Amino acid sequence: MEREVRLIPYQVLAEVEEVAEVPKGVEMIQAPKIWEKTKGKGITIAILDTGCDLTHPDLKERIKGGRNFTNDDKGNKDKYMDYNGHGTHVAGTIAATANQKGVVGVAPEASLLIVKVLDKNGSGQYDWIINGIYYAIEQKADIISMSLGGPEDVPELHEAIQKAVANNILVVCAAGNEGDGQGTTDEFDYPGSYNEVISVGAIDLERHISNFSNSNKEVDVVAPGENILSTYLRGKYAKLSGTSMATPHVSGALALVKALSNQMFERNLSEPELYAQLIRRTVPLGYSPKQEGNGIVYLTAVDYLVEVLQSKEATNVVNV
Repeated sequence: MEREVRLIPYQVLAEVEEVAEVPKGVEMIQAPKIWEKTKGKGITIAILDTGCDLTHPDLKERIKGGRNFTNDDKGNKDKYMDYNGHGTHVAGTIAATANQKGVVGVAPEASLLIVKVLDKNGSGQYDWIINGIYYAIEQKADIISMSLGGPEDVPELHEAIQKAVANNILVVCAAGNEGDGQGTTDEFDYPGSYNEVISVGAIDLERHISNFSNSNKEVDVVAPGENILSTYLRGKYAKLSGTSMATPHVSGALALVKALSNQMFERNLSEPELYAQLIRRTVPLGYSPKQEGNGIVYLTAVDYLVEVLQSKEATNVVNV
């Protein structure tokens, strides 16, 4: 199958040598307020992308293994180094270690499985993606994160995703960057438009829908995707924009949600149950459902509702 899939188009806005902060996107989805309960330890996220800078100080402790399915490094399956930058940036948003320097990811104690399915140019064959999904299933990943896509609906790709979901793996995909800023039109990218995946649109840091973000009835949630600071090649950091940058916020959030749910219910929840737990932690922004789905991922939404209900109950008791 020689047809190619590619990185969702993205923009590199700036590269920097040193930073020391929790990125604004991570704060926007309320991840730091969950860290006293869990930081995602015990949860594995498979990142299907361009590989990863395996020596980056914010990432090297998080990586548990991986595999190369591309022709880079002469097809050596054990070399999954990133020569593009995209995969490293995604990895940092998901799980950059909290080490008092650099950046911190949404789930800073989660484990990363680096599945290199796109080459140094950001493109790859559908077979590479499909084989990468089956590898993630074999490795018993909890979450698969894919900031990639193409215009073609490929049945074999859809089948692989369905197999992952049947194995209770949450599959998170970028919605795509072909949007026209209108909530009435449809723009489809695959695998982001499959019903089985969690399709992620982008907003800016002021919670406005990004003009480039695809809109269609399959969009599930939105997350920060503009001016996103994260890890980059050669131990550096960079700000990038695109639905590619929104997607790892949701993958990391799901790691926290799954860890919390395992504690709360004292069992492993199914994929539909975990999806429901994620949707409970969203807040509508007032845009068309085709643009925002259920709204922004907001991890403390459930806690806020509990507080409101408890305060109302207390008021009622006093009134009685």
